[in-house]
Amino acid sequence: MVQRDGILTVKRQAVLHDGHREFFIHSWDSQGHKMTVPVRVLFDGHHHGHHHGHPHGHHHDNHHQNVEDHHGDHKHHVHQHHLTEVDTANNTESAADPQVPVLHFPKSGEGLKRRKRDWVIPDINVAENDRRDYPLKVSQIRSNEDKIKKVYYSITGPGADQPPVGLFTMDRLTGILYVTEPLDREKKAKYMFQAHAVAEGAGNAEEPMEIVVNVIDQNDNKPIFAQDTFLGEVAEASKIDSDVIKVVATDLDEPNNDNSDIRYHIVSQDPALPSNPLFVINPVTGAIRVNAGGLDREKYPKYTLEIEAADMRGEGLTGRAKVILTVTDSNDNAPVFTQPSYEGTVAENKADALVVKMLVTDGDEPHSPAWNAKFKIVDGDPGQLFTVKTGSNKHEGILTTAKALDFERSGKHTLLIAVENEVPFATVLPTATATVVVNVQDVNEAPVFDPVEKFVSKPEDLPVNTDVVRYTASDPDTARKQTVMYKIISDPAGWLIVKKETGVIKVKSLMDRESHFVQDGKYTALIAAYDDDEVPATGTGTLIIQLEDVNDNAPTIVERSILVCNKKSTPQLLSVTDKDGPGFAAPYRVSVHETAKNNWTARMNDTKTGIILNLGTELAAGKYTVVLRVADNQGMEQDSSVQAEVCDCTGEDVVCKDPRKAGVGLPVILGILGGILMLLMLLLLLLLFARRRGGEKRVPLLQDDDIRDNIYYYDEEGGGEDDQDYDLSVLHRGLDNRPEVFRNDVVPNFMPAPQYQYRPRPANPDEIGNFIDDNMKAADNDPTAPPYDSLLVFDYEGGGSDAGSLSSLNSSSSGDQDYDRLNEWGPRFKKLADMYGGGEDDML
Repeated sequence: MVQRDGILTVKRQAVLHDGHREFFIHSWDSQGHKMTVPVRVLFDGHHHGHHHGHPHGHHHDNHHQNVEDHHGDHKHHVHQHHLTEVDTANNTESAADPQVPVLHFPKSGEGLKRRKRDWVIPDINVAENDRRDYPLKVSQIRSNEDKIKKVYYSITGPGADQPPVGLFTMDRLTGILYVTEPLDREKKAKYMFQAHAVAEGAGNAEEPMEIVVNVIDQNDNKPIFAQDTFLGEVAEASKIDSDVIKVVATDLDEPNNDNSDIRYHIVSQDPALPSNPLFVINPVTGAIRVNAGGLDREKYPKYTLEIEAADMRGEGLTGRAKVILTVTDSNDNAPVFTQPSYEGTVAENKADALVVKMLVTDGDEPHSPAWNAKFKIVDGDPGQLFTVKTGSNKHEGILTTAKALDFERSGKHTLLIAVENEVPFATVLPTATATVVVNVQDVNEAPVFDPVEKFVSKPEDLPVNTDVVRYTASDPDTARKQTVMYKIISDPAGWLIVKKETGVIKVKSLMDRESHFVQDGKYTALIAAYDDDEVPATGTGTLIIQLEDVNDNAPTIVERSILVCNKKSTPQLLSVTDKDGPGFAAPYRVSVHETAKNNWTARMNDTKTGIILNLGTELAAGKYTVVLRVADNQGMEQDSSVQAEVCDCTGEDVVCKDPRKAGVGLPVILGILGGILMLLMLLLLLLLFARRRGGEKRVPLLQDDDIRDNIYYYDEEGGGEDDQDYDLSVLHRGLDNRPEVFRNDVVPNFMPAPQYQYRPRPANPDEIGNFIDDNMKAADNDPTAPPYDSLLVFDYEGGGSDAGSLSSLNSSSSGDQDYDRLNEWGPRFKKLADMYGGGEDDML
């Protein structure tokens, strides 16, 4: 037997027939690969009881094993990396179970001078989707201690006591490892957990051992395409082996395995014309290519291919998808002009003018790149005077002028225009061309000045009627023999005049370089040239006159007023300016006029551009006029007056007293106060007079606290005045204040109670008429009965009024009054004038 420490020993007495015995040693590496070593035990006559095995080792899966026989020292060593099971050549069974491998806990046993080594526990391989009964034995673990002790086995980790809990279980007495349900590699490909061996009453019998269970892949997933239907396009002029589309399918089985190794092929083609197969597919990549010619969009615009993908290199599970290919149009028809030649007319001097439109036809798919046309000029336009564009409908060429044409240079242009498509021709096709004749129409062109801007230099004092320049233009219409005439369009200062027939420009009025119409010494005028056509054409030219400066302006003083003290006055600096240019200005000279020479002195400063004016004698405060004569470097001079105000002060601090701002004297103040007192006294006298005019204060008919704010409802239609709660005493308030007013029909304050009895309201409606008549008669005869309406005081206009009674006004007069005078009384009587004036016409 082979012990767990790798020592091969004889378990019981053995008989070696023919002097030898052969058997095999099996082992599994960490990847689950099985290794087998044949062993022969030979009889050695010199050493009875000792049998030495001579190895017949070999290499298997890159794992080396050997069995050595050492003569003389009786040592038998078996060196191995992964040892799990030993069987004899006669198929002797394992002590545990012939169906599953037995894993022993690693042990550092003491062999015959054996060197200690680490054991590598091989993985356990379990196929997914196993259909045998569950729980299913997969392995068994053993401890060498179970020979002398009672050992209990258990496992921990994922798949045992961790999720998925209970997938693997272990018999605690025998150490047999079970899987409780079929495994799925696509969910989890490997399980790792710990195996434990515990001796009864003595704790751990072995150190925990790691167990790895690999789930062996089975072909349980068919290929799945990325989409059920693939859409693609193929040009009808595609060449053989042209790529069309690529389909992709995936398999969930283990990668790099036959179970996921996919192959593609085309199951069917619809339609199967004009040839079958018209397309082929790369079985490994899924790329579809054109296999034959004959694609024709007009006949077969669409193809449907059914593609199958199979794993196991095309021999396993399958999945299918459709590929729909649309045959696109290829440019196999050239566009053709609808007519071979065109002719158009365009006026000269017009850019971007339409010449002609050209139509074409094309047999390809409408509005596709193979149908859309593009045009180009291939001959007859060396000066690039024309351009051709494609119209919005993509089948029309629009020829226009790129530059202005000149009839005088060429009255006719012949162009050759070609038409193509937006994409190149799929096959060799002829290019269609058309001839376009462009006739240039002559128009009346404006005369052209040469040069357009003419510069001349003239002195500014050029005499009137003197020629400035002859500025002429030429007429480009040479065939028309027209006469060119001239006029001035713009002459801001009005200095020039042009001769109509010759274009000679003369001086109309004296020019002035210092005028505001002149900028930088240049004067600009706009000249027009026009022909004598029925509709004259006008061209313009610009005349720029450089005015040469002459000494025609004398220098002047800028400061025209100064302030100086009459004692120890400081010199005053006066600026001098000259409108002329630098050649006729500084250095200046100055002299004082005879009238001021005795009191004032003047001299030029060091730069000869300013005057230093000084008061020579002490003058009385006041205003003085100082006349200075200033001359330029050419001797042109003129007198300039300076208003000098001399103040009664000393030195530089000039302080002048304004008599108008002096203090007001005492007599003036007293006079003002006296006038104010007089006005106050007059006001008091007027107030006293007004009070005396008022006389006795009369008691008003109506008191100031009289409030007549009773609300009367006039829109009620029943009840009469008795329905209102009238306070009739208010009508007597005014009369009580006027004891001298007495009327017989007004109730006196001393009258007794009413003397008449009024009839009560009858119950019978038929008696209402008699009721009203009886009570009305009683009220008429009762002087104490209300209402007292013979004297009604509606408002109080003030006590003591001198106004007469209005009863004197008789509106029923015969009409002999002159009411027209009301119009003369002002706007306040306008209403009366409108009512009474105007006569009978106004009433109509």
